[in-house]
Amino acid sequence: MRIRDQRNRRRGVLVAGLLALTLALTSACTGGKDGDKGPGWQDGADQPAAKATVSISEPAADAKDVPASAAIAFAAEQAEDVTVELTDAEGEAVEGDLASDGRSWQPSAALTYGASYTATVTATGDDGLPVTATSAFTVMEEPEKQVRISSFLGDDQTVGVAMPLIVKFGRDIPEKYRADLQRRMTVTSEPAQEGIWHWVSPTEIRYRPKEFWQAGSKVSYRVQAGGLPLGDGWYGRADLTVDIAIGPKLLMTVDNRTKRMTVTKNGEKIKTIPVSLGKKSTPSSSGTMVVMEKLRKTVFDTYDELGPDEGYRTKIDYAQRLTWGGEFIHAAPWSEGQQGTTNVSHGCVNVSMANGAWLFKNTRVGDPIVVKGTERKLQLGNGWTDWNMSWEEYVKGSALPYEPMESDSADPDLSPSEAPTT
Repeated sequence: MRIRDQRNRRRGVLVAGLLALTLALTSACTGGKDGDKGPGWQDGADQPAAKATVSISEPAADAKDVPASAAIAFAAEQAEDVTVELTDAEGEAVEGDLASDGRSWQPSAALTYGASYTATVTATGDDGLPVTATSAFTVMEEPEKQVRISSFLGDDQTVGVAMPLIVKFGRDIPEKYRADLQRRMTVTSEPAQEGIWHWVSPTEIRYRPKEFWQAGSKVSYRVQAGGLPLGDGWYGRADLTVDIAIGPKLLMTVDNRTKRMTVTKNGEKIKTIPVSLGKKSTPSSSGTMVVMEKLRKTVFDTYDELGPDEGYRTKIDYAQRLTWGGEFIHAAPWSEGQQGTTNVSHGCVNVSMANGAWLFKNTRVGDPIVVKGTERKLQLGNGWTDWNMSWEEYVKGSALPYEPMESDSADPDLSPSEAPTT
């Protein structure tokens, strides 16, 4: 028994000795003289934590059936620089822009139905240390119910200074979806000018600047509605972008008292034209109207409206539509003897053949005409009556709160109506 006990003791001493040797070797690898550390394991305790934090809220990680209109929404704290990258399943980068509030990133075009994407948001604080957040998601399949979106104007048109930007939708847009849609409707101009969108009806929205467009401006507007939910299972069919130019400021002013039209171009009077307005039973409308349509030759047929006794069917030259109700500027050779003295029309602005041809040559769709002093006020909605509303009234038609331009972005050498705004 004693011999076995001794052997067990020696075996224990041997094991203890090997353990001591192992600990000694380990100690030599993790520290040196005076506590200097060598290239052993690091526990990260001495690595500084990044100041910035970042997270992606939409689309959520692994989300399915994401709308093709999806933006990347994120939160970044204590970040001096934020970058967003969106890649498709093949690793190809998707173009887009960071929102002005720095809280979201919008792809330049609607995403592909049924495709998968990965969003990566990187935030860097003033310590120079970056942090990232990622979210992989899949876009919904193409929906059956899609809303058509159209613009009254097409690319490269030149229009007058009173031209509203008009966008129409193929079905009613419910009120609760209008703000989200309007956030994706942007207007840029050179020079910059303050303006706002105004809902005319559930199917139509218009944009006008606070003052008439500045002559010679370049204007671009965009509707990023492709794949955007628009209520009741409907989605926007496609994005829309239009680039136009603004012509010179040609303004027609008609005074019923003098029976004259004064035409100015960029503030300078260039012509005075005798007119005949609507007689008392069918007066012309007083207000600010816009040339909506130009017809070199047309036929006015009022039998359905006025009946067989008062109605007429007449060939017309140089017609420029001002209202949906049928008020035009047009040549009226039969009233040239009364033009400048007596009102004899059915509500139109009658001019001579020569003056009608001159006006037709010099005007554009979008040019303004102001009629003063008649017996009837222009009815809101009877034409493009956007300029017959005060600015305070007009902004009430926006689904988003009105945000006036910051004064420090204006040129101090310009008057308030001339100052460039955004």
